Amino acid sequence: MFLKRPLLLLAIFILATGINLKAQVAASPDMTWFKDAKFGLFLHWGLYAQTAGDWNGHPYKGNEHFMLYERIPVKTYATIADKFNPTQFNAETWVKQAKRAGMKYIVYTSKHHDGFAMYNSLVSDYNIYKRTPFKRDPLAELAAACEKYDIKLCLYYSLGRDWEDPDVPTNWPVKAGRSNTWDFPDEDAKVFNRYFERKVKPQVTELLKNYGPIAVMWFDTPELISKKESAELRALITQLQPNCLVNSRIGNGYGDFGISEQSLGAASSNTWEACITIGKNWGYNRHDSTWKSPELLLRNLINVVANNGNLLLNVGPMGNGTFPAWATARLDSIGQWMEVNGEAITGTHPYAIAAEGNELESASISKKDENSKMKDAIYDGTPKSLDADIFFTAKDKSVFALLRSWKKKDFEIKSLKGLSIKSVDLLGTEKKVNWKATATGLSISLPEDYVLSNKIPIYTLKVTLN
Repeated sequence: MFLKRPLLLLAIFILATGINLKAQVAASPDMTWFKDAKFGLFLHWGLYAQTAGDWNGHPYKGNEHFMLYERIPVKTYATIADKFNPTQFNAETWVKQAKRAGMKYIVYTSKHHDGFAMYNSLVSDYNIYKRTPFKRDPLAELAAACEKYDIKLCLYYSLGRDWEDPDVPTNWPVKAGRSNTWDFPDEDAKVFNRYFERKVKPQVTELLKNYGPIAVMWFDTPELISKKESAELRALITQLQPNCLVNSRIGNGYGDFGISEQSLGAASSNTWEACITIGKNWGYNRHDSTWKSPELLLRNLINVVANNGNLLLNVGPMGNGTFPAWATARLDSIGQWMEVNGEAITGTHPYAIAAEGNELESASISKKDENSKMKDAIYDGTPKSLDADIFFTAKDKSVFALLRSWKKKDFEIKSLKGLSIKSVDLLGTEKKVNWKATATGLSISLPEDYVLSNKIPIYTLKVTLN
């Protein structure tokens, strides 16, 4: 009897824990802040920033994935850390740059596919604090700066790929397609759960315990994680930080929002986020010279927001800890535009119609399972058109008509037909907009010199309803 009672209690505990686990996974945190934010900064920063596009005297393949593409042994790759000393890193500079651009959250790469932790991990010595001359924890400093400037801190974590660990099998695009098979050649001997228990759960635990409120755990590449493991990971996050959101790449349907990578998703009633690069690469690469203009980046932002999504815009900081000048210039230009037009972005919701004059771009991507469309290295499926068109957002008693790449003075907006309109204003100027509701839409005549009011030819009409 003495033995049976503890076993009975253990069984009851396990049953209760299982029920608890299910309840925790089922409960979804409040999404309000995320839906209102609309715009965030993605930061891909790791050892690949130090090499900056070169390996053994030649431009490497795969950019931040070059360890895989060049088949570099862990011991050799780890030597990059010996020279990684980003003494010009300043967390407040990063956060203030994001805030000036009108961004409301930052997603920081705590661990990318190379397995190198960009914080002081007690779980694995393979991290920036213990392996580099830097001897600082940039995540701790970033967390403090985010709190100071009221920016939400979110953490990227590579879930289904880790080239430093011997137990991470992959199946994309084929079996072992993204595995470290040069150091650990026996793919069939790899057991994901060993890595999951040894590294993933302990590192996620310390990330959520040691750096204050984390707004999102942003996982990447679920690969071979099982449904049970996804549920277990979600329950762990809920237990440690009940308000923390999780993206869909936790796998198996346990995320709060979907991801569209390097493309702009179509309109959806579900919460989603598009993550895109400014140039060709996620991580810093000195050979990158193809950068989207501020105008094109703002067109992307407007498209996404009008279609009920958030835009997560990526910057790859350099090995010295600073943003490339071309990235800073674009963020500054976006910030100047947002200072005038931000009310048409932040805190808005979709209008009844997303776009007029460019409906094809508005709904160019069907919402499929993003995990089946994972892309590596250099890929960019975002639209590049600079054709004039109108996109719409709404807030309270206002509809915003965002005139993208606009040159006309007199025109009609057919999608605003039949509204009871109180006033029409052009954001950024007190000059009068002449307007008239007609049987076919809203007739507009802009001020003569409206084009001179912005460096970027994207303008916002605020249509206030009765």
